[in-house]
Order: sequence, then C-alpha cells, then structure tokens
Amino acid sequence: MAIRFPSVLLKTKQILTKNQQIVPKGHVPIYVGELDDKKRYVVPLSYLSHPVFQRLLQRAEEEFGFNHPMGALTIPCSEQTFFNLTSELRC
Repeated sequence: MAIRFPSVLLKTKQILTKNQQIVPKGHVPIYVGELDDKKRYVVPLSYLSHPVFQRLLQRAEEEFGFNHPMGALTIPCSEQTFFNLTSELRC
C-alpha cells in the first residue's frame, strides 16, 4: 500500500515552477559579472560558436573549471564587455 500526498506534491511542483525561469528553446542562460555582482542573461546558442565568445568561454573554464558557482554557465567579465560583444554578434 502506497501513501500518497497529492496536496504536498502539488505545492512542491508549484514552488519549483515559480523558482525556475523559463529559457526559450535554442537559448542558454549565462551569468555575467565580476565577483558577487552577477546578472543572468539568456543568449542564443549560436553565440557560443563565435570565436570571440569562445575566448570568454576559455576564460570561464580557466577560472571556474566545470564547477560554476551559480549553477549555470558563468562568464568572468564586466557587463559592459558582455554588452559590447553581444551587440557585435547581433550585427
């Protein structure tokens, strides 16, 4: 005989859904910033193959390895640098 807690499961599912931010298909969440001031951005996957973005990914690998503290890809650069890069990639 199984014990069921439908109301507990439903509330847990609602909490998890509220805390998760939706990422559109074909995009990836990235945290950008230095030290403790990081902000989350969502960028197209195509950006990851650009040579300039590849250099940022190499810096991230050198600094964090594969253990990113925010739980998603973390890029160690200023937001201004990130904005400049993404504006170039959009053109």
